[in-house]
Amino acid sequence: MVKSMRQTNTKKKYSPKKDSESGAILGIAWYRREEWSHLLEIAADRDELEDTYEEWLRNAEARLHEMVEAGINPMRVFINLEELQEWCTAQGRPLDGSARAVFTAEKVRQLHKGKTKMV
Repeated sequence: MVKSMRQTNTKKKYSPKKDSESGAILGIAWYRREEWSHLLEIAADRDELEDTYEEWLRNAEARLHEMVEAGINPMRVFINLEELQEWCTAQGRPLDGSARAVFTAEKVRQLHKGKTKMV
């Protein structure tokens, strides 16, 4: 009986609090209301984006909440659309969801290292 108690006590249990304290950060591209229509104009994957800023914001906030609940440490990364466009051009990439995700991840890395310029 003592042996089985030890085995039970040594099993690692999932703890969202511990995971979120690990320092791992997941960047979430965050857009400003006044720039949403411009993003829709320049996005290669316009059909994949919400039609309105309000709809996008509702979905983005729901994703943030789900991440926190899952023990993930999300970080809002405000995206400068001009900088994003320049980066996509320099990388030879279409301005689509994949590019936005890579750009956002790079911004998080730079913020973590204390850098400010990416292009």
